Amino acid sequence: QIQLAQSEGGSVPAGGSLRLSCAASGYAFIAKCLAWFRQAPGKEREGVAFISPGDPRTSYADFVKDRFTISRDDRKETMSLQMNRLKPEDTAMYYCAATSFNCYGALPKIVADFTYWGQGTQVTVSS
Repeated sequence: QIQLAQSEGGSVPAGGSLRLSCAASGYAFIAKCLAWFRQAPGKEREGVAFISPGDPRTSYADFVKDRFTISRDDRKETMSLQMNRLKPEDTAMYYCAATSFNCYGALPKIVADFTYWGQGTQVTVSS
């Protein structure tokens, strides 16, 4: 059974930092694309950060660029999202995601491209 298990999120004041982690089991994501999405109440799920396999390429949504960093450790089959200079508008449920296909071309960036999802973790940023 394939699972992506996320670490707990948390609550921080604006300007603070949090690190989210996601561990895969029953799944070899070494050649897969990985991503973090988020969903705020009443809003659609949106892509935050994306990473390819191999010598990884990364891509970020404009609203987190230069504040968030996505990384992966294929030996440990884990991925992380380091979030710095958090803003109240970053408050959302965050989800890790992985493709079911080997990923060597353009980075997939939409919800439909990702088959496997973590359970979600709440991040709350207070003003």
